[in-house]
Amino acid sequence: MPELPEVETIARALQPDLIGKTILSAEVRWARTLATPSLIQFKKQIVGQKILDVSRRAKYLILNLEDYNLLIHLRMSGDLMIREGKIIPEKHDRLLLNLSDHHYLAFNDTRKFGRVWLTSQPEEILGKLGPEPFGKVFTAQWLFENLHARKRSLKPLLLDQTFIAGLGNIYTDECLHIANLHPLASSNNVTKEQAAALHKAIRAVLKEGIRRNGASIDWVYRGGEFQNYFRVYGRDGQPCSVCGTTIQKLTVGQRGTHICPTCQPMR
Repeated sequence: MPELPEVETIARALQPDLIGKTILSAEVRWARTLATPSLIQFKKQIVGQKILDVSRRAKYLILNLEDYNLLIHLRMSGDLMIREGKIIPEKHDRLLLNLSDHHYLAFNDTRKFGRVWLTSQPEEILGKLGPEPFGKVFTAQWLFENLHARKRSLKPLLLDQTFIAGLGNIYTDECLHIANLHPLASSNNVTKEQAAALHKAIRAVLKEGIRRNGASIDWVYRGGEFQNYFRVYGRDGQPCSVCGTTIQKLTVGQRGTHICPTCQPMR
């Protein structure tokens, strides 16, 4: 599933091609892709809307329209691409938006898990999300206090989008390794110094992920190179780049998890 760096990369790539364009028509090719409103209302509301901006909140892509917001969650296999000329649907296209410059936006989703919302009140969908890792709310002190307000294993908590928005399996493994924290450590046992290290690691890893255009480890992610710089994720059986210990793969909360047992001891 695309995480914050991948979604941010896609948003930035779409901005030059979408901002200022008007949506002339819409075709929904898989009904369940549209979470809200109804298909009839969707077509009625979106046609004629000018795209003012393309942004991101957590793992959601947001097309800011004149009167509405189009929210897109790519889930496991979703992708957005700009195509030129007459609309010719491809096999896994679920939503097509015809634009005013002889281009169209295609939401392609092989596994059909992606969802789209057209709403004038985006907070109804986004309001339960935790703070953005680069936002003002997300400080080292906030992280320390909120880790201690819960008693959960670190990795499942960091993956919880109502706790912090945007982290997924890849970047959580990378952050915990940098901060020398075991994914099964209890959040309420994290010291203030460890919380500060984790805060710094989260921002550093996500920033580097964005700089590298995300990670291309699936057919979904195009052009990213962060996978070439992983410290632990997907490197089980290989030596840790810090201490040389063999990277291990665990299962934490039903998610494949990669650690260095020396750098990340279970205290």
